[in-house]
Formats: sequence, C-alpha cells, structure tokens
Amino acid sequence: MNISAKKLPARILVVDDDSPIRRTFRTILASQGCMIIEARDGYEAIEEIKAECPDLVLLDINMPGMDGIETCRGIRKFSDVTIIVVTVRGDEQDKVVVLDAGANDYIVKPFGSQELLARIRAAARRAPGAPETPPFNASGLNIDFERRQVVANGRPVHLTPTEFKLLKHLVSNQGKLVPYSNFLHLLWGPEHAEDRELLWFFIGQLRKKLEEHPEQPRYIHTEPSVGYRFDPDYATTKARK
Repeated sequence: MNISAKKLPARILVVDDDSPIRRTFRTILASQGCMIIEARDGYEAIEEIKAECPDLVLLDINMPGMDGIETCRGIRKFSDVTIIVVTVRGDEQDKVVVLDAGANDYIVKPFGSQELLARIRAAARRAPGAPETPPFNASGLNIDFERRQVVANGRPVHLTPTEFKLLKHLVSNQGKLVPYSNFLHLLWGPEHAEDRELLWFFIGQLRKKLEEHPEQPRYIHTEPSVGYRFDPDYATTKARK
C-alpha cells in the first residue's frame, strides 16, 4: 500500500451525477487503498451514508434534483461525517454558502490528483474526535453542545454548522485569546490561512445571533489584527485594570 494511503480515510463516498467523474475519483482513490462508495445524487448520498457510514464524502455541487448544498444540509441533520465539496465556483460568496451549509472544505475544479489527496488527508486529520465540551450556562447564554442547543437572553438561537463550530471553539478556550490562524486551521485547514474575510463574516453572523448589541459585544471580543476572545466578563475585568 502507498505510504500516503495510511493517512487517507478507509471508506470514501463519491457523490456526482457524472459517471466519468465518479470513475476518475474511483481510479485515484482505489489506487491508494481506499474503498469507494458511489452515489449519483443527493438522495442516494443520504441513503448511502445511513447504510454504509463512510469516513469522508466528496460531494459535487451541480447535481439535478437535490444539489450539493441541499445535500450537505441534509447530511448535517444526522451526521458529522467529513464533507469536501467539489465545485467549479470559487468566488467569496460561493465559499460562504458551501461552508455555511456544513462542508469541512471545498476544492475548486480543475485540480490535480495530488491536490485532491492532500485535501482529503488534511480534512481527515481535522475530523471530529475531541472530547465533548461541557454545557455553558452563564451571563444570559445557555449552550448544550451535545444537543446543539443555544439560548441567548431567553430566546432560542439557530446556528449553522460553521457558526456552532466557531462558538464551541471559543467557549472551549474561554478567557483566552485565540488567533485568527487558529480558527482558520481548525475550520478549513492551512490551505485557507489567508481567508480572514470568511472568518470575519461568520463571527459577524454569530454576534448578530447571540449579542443584544452586536456593535458592542458582550461575549465575543476582537483583539485587532490578532484574534478573538470569548469572555462574558471581559468588560468588567478590563475596567478593573
């Protein structure tokens, strides 16, 4: 077996309505020792995930019926499987939509086989596996990470997968300054180390949902040019110094 295969997921689901594309992926990945499962559309993909429990999903965007974005959202209702979206669309807004739907990464066509394998290995290394974060209940904010439930100032809050992951990382590091690079590596890997605009967008969305006054945040504080800090008592602590 190729040495790099040891770092690749064992079972990969390829979702694409184009059979030559699926065949290409199968050739590349099978040569690395991976078992390949195939689906022609989003409906098949969801059924295959429930039946076969793949380790990673390669998901095309442009498919008839249920497109890749809706498929990604559908998968996230019941599974945390690692998803890499394959797309021809690479502008900023498309990236936001893809990641906000719950994808772990995206790769823009055209791409080479080595880039594909590198992205898969990187996404697999970032796959969930850390201990569950205990609930947070203080300062008007209640978060049950296991149930994925958030209540802010007495009202339920719906968070997208990306927003929830950001919040979980912030709360897990309560009181600590978390650099921009730390978030970017956690969410999308070193390939996206310069995508600060994406991070700023999602933090802005998170503040709008959690904060009574987003322009004067209580929970998520910015350290200019450095990163963010989750600290509901930050203003009081700062005033005492």
